[in-house]
Amino acid sequence: MSEHGNNEELEVEEDEEENTETTSQPGGDEVHADRSTDVLQTVEEAETQADWPSDAEQLRDPQRKENVGNSTATVKVVLVPEGHVMTVAFAIGLSIKELKCHLASELRVPAEVLQISLEGRVVEEEQSLIELGVRPHGSTRMEMSSTDPTTPLRPLRPPEQDNMQDVITVRVQTDEGEFQEVVVEIERPRQWKPFLGGYRHRLTGIEYHHAAVQTLHIRRPDRGVVVFSRDTQTVQLKSQTQQCPVDVSSQTSTVGCYISSMKDKLISPGKYTTADEYHERRLRAVICLQSFTRRWLAQQEVAGLRRERNRRIAWLDMQDRMRAEDKEKQLRDRRQRWMNPQTREDFNLKYQALEKWRCEEEQRINSSLQGAERKVALCELLDQETQLIGAIERHRIAFQKDNYHRSVRNFLDKCAAPRQWRAADGRLMKKESQLTIRAKELRDLYNNINQSTDSQDQRLSVLMKLKHTVNEHKCQLTREIVDLIDREVDLMFRNLNTKDLEGLKRRISTLFLQYIKTPEFNPEVTKLLKYPSKSKNDMALCLACHRYLPSTDFRPSVRTDLSGRCRHCTGLDNIARCREDLSCYKNILRRLRADELQINKETKIPFLLQVEDVQYLIEGVWASRSALSASSDLYNLVFVRWENQRDWSPWNCILLSKEEAPVHMVVEDVHEVYGPTFIHSINLKHMQARRHFSQISNIVKYMDSQLTVSLGNQLVSKPIPMATVMATDNTPASSH
Repeated sequence: MSEHGNNEELEVEEDEEENTETTSQPGGDEVHADRSTDVLQTVEEAETQADWPSDAEQLRDPQRKENVGNSTATVKVVLVPEGHVMTVAFAIGLSIKELKCHLASELRVPAEVLQISLEGRVVEEEQSLIELGVRPHGSTRMEMSSTDPTTPLRPLRPPEQDNMQDVITVRVQTDEGEFQEVVVEIERPRQWKPFLGGYRHRLTGIEYHHAAVQTLHIRRPDRGVVVFSRDTQTVQLKSQTQQCPVDVSSQTSTVGCYISSMKDKLISPGKYTTADEYHERRLRAVICLQSFTRRWLAQQEVAGLRRERNRRIAWLDMQDRMRAEDKEKQLRDRRQRWMNPQTREDFNLKYQALEKWRCEEEQRINSSLQGAERKVALCELLDQETQLIGAIERHRIAFQKDNYHRSVRNFLDKCAAPRQWRAADGRLMKKESQLTIRAKELRDLYNNINQSTDSQDQRLSVLMKLKHTVNEHKCQLTREIVDLIDREVDLMFRNLNTKDLEGLKRRISTLFLQYIKTPEFNPEVTKLLKYPSKSKNDMALCLACHRYLPSTDFRPSVRTDLSGRCRHCTGLDNIARCREDLSCYKNILRRLRADELQINKETKIPFLLQVEDVQYLIEGVWASRSALSASSDLYNLVFVRWENQRDWSPWNCILLSKEEAPVHMVVEDVHEVYGPTFIHSINLKHMQARRHFSQISNIVKYMDSQLTVSLGNQLVSKPIPMATVMATDNTPASSH
């Protein structure tokens, strides 16, 4: 080998050893590796710029485009904001989405939260590296961040333990005038490679260094037998005699012999160190090392406590923000319900606002006016209230009309829906029978009849199709439909105005809907229609309208009897007199059921209670205030267990705010946290709730046996009216 070749090989080995050593240093591996790789890539791009064809030529040739897409390039991804660098070899024909999936599997984070940027611009997932201008065997540098603040991007292992591969591209000459690009992956060692020494060529003066290999040592298979070597445990002794080849002698200065002392050295003894001094010096060194070590450990402990404190503060801020957003959402929903009512509860909210306004106006009139002026002001207030009630009822009628059409459409869609079931492999299977096809045809025909159109020919075609459909069955209903169809056709031929036919069209639509709901003509409606029960036990008397109605027309109650008012009479009474909005109590009951299901899936008492029972508990027992802070905001109050070891019940509950409930839930023993006065007041409220609910037979069986026996003299067989119960229970509550 020539001297020039030896110099080149030595430079390459020194560069590779330097790159390998610098990449293994913690904290500086990315900088040196990037610098060496950038230099190689700059040289490679300069050398291969003339060899590679242009981008237009590559896109024109499909085969060449596919070969270019399969070529790899070095992609360096910087993790923001940590600054860690990940280097991968990636095919330039693949998309950014596939690069995200690969990096997500390396970092063990969801691919949806990753965001890749190039030169400060967010890259779309559908773009490929070749579209971003990356050349084959080239390199690019991108930044990757997380869109989710709770999912930071950091390597799974520290940089000194990172085993991720680095990539360089080397241009190798295969033949004369032919070159080949080779992608070389450099694996950073897990340990510091020591300097193994070397040797120098005597003639050329070139130094050769021993390099550590990256491959692991081949371990001998374990045979399961412990082997000991005698040579490593025995001291080897050797005796050998030596004889000087020439006799030697020593000379001293005497009379007649002078010996010069110019080159003599004067040696004086140093300070003698005793064993105590030596051990004392070692002890001071040990104490110094221990102090520095303990200082480092203390700094680490303080840093950990500081991180925990910051995490706790951030969590508390997030909880406060979530509570504020929840409250804002409730107020926004309440405002939206009040401005645009859509359900019966929304109209109750408007009537409650109307009653509140009327009471305020009446109080103002009574306090400021007297005599005839007061009567005139009250009459004007009554007129204004009447006008507002009329406006609300007009809105209710329009809503009921829209709700009617919506319910009819949902009813017809359910009739025409195919049968569905989940197969063994998880696929959703659908099956249409002749009955569902028949229901679908009737649904489409009903929609065509109700569709408003100005075309007379189209209307005639729909009417003829309807007439042909209903003529399949002969009965009084079909004859009425046919007569109405003939009447509309006759009036259309007389050029009657379309608006004058609206009433006739509605009659045809109503009779045809009755035709669809008849099981003889449409058997699919059998599974959706509710037939009145013929059993006397399923019928009850409404005390307001004095009608015997099915049990489904009454509100569900924990009481065994259904004697009372039906749903319609209850709604009318609420609009006329009470004007209460129970939506806040309904939300409290819904949250109570959800929380108890998470703790105990077999809980039963929260699902036996109704909204009226929760209203009595909040207003009659807990006075609509939090037991701790006396907060009266109903939208911020929740029911939780008083003793966490027992299931929730009206005699084992406490009304708290949403901020106080999580703190109370972690209390194991209430007698160690709360004072005796507070515990006594809570027990009195539990006794009041137990006395009220002990009159309901469906809840008595869930009470404790001993307490049920003690309250046996209070059990009655007849239900007590709500007004009497509230009057009886409010008396001791007021005394407390």
